[in-house]
Amino acid sequence: MYIYNLNVRGYELDSFGHVNNSVYLNYFEQARWEILQEMGLIDYFTENNMLLVVTEIQIRYSREVKHFDKLEVRTIIRKEAPYLVFDHRMYFSGTTIKVCTCQVKSLFTDREKIKYDIPEIFIAKLKLK
Repeated sequence: MYIYNLNVRGYELDSFGHVNNSVYLNYFEQARWEILQEMGLIDYFTENNMLLVVTEIQIRYSREVKHFDKLEVRTIIRKEAPYLVFDHRMYFSGTTIKVCTCQVKSLFTDREKIKYDIPEIFIAKLKLK
């Protein structure tokens, strides 16, 4: 499991004073970038002219999040060929109070939008089965 910590910023709030629903997608995307960076996989994309494209997102909101709340995104990655699937769970930091869940399916493509299997380096570094 991978953990990404974040703090809610004022400009992410909607008129009701809680985090706008679309902002959660940014949180989860940054968590994915952090994982790829931590695993040393970012350079693979430019070196191989590849993209990781989101094809499907399922999200469920459970609790309100407000300004200055501290959150953590806990992520498990799995292979569901041909997809690389990110199962995200967001909690208030240091608790078991779930804020939101999100499943993101992604595909590897090149700039011509040709789809590829998950590269072996990803399978190895992310310990996918």
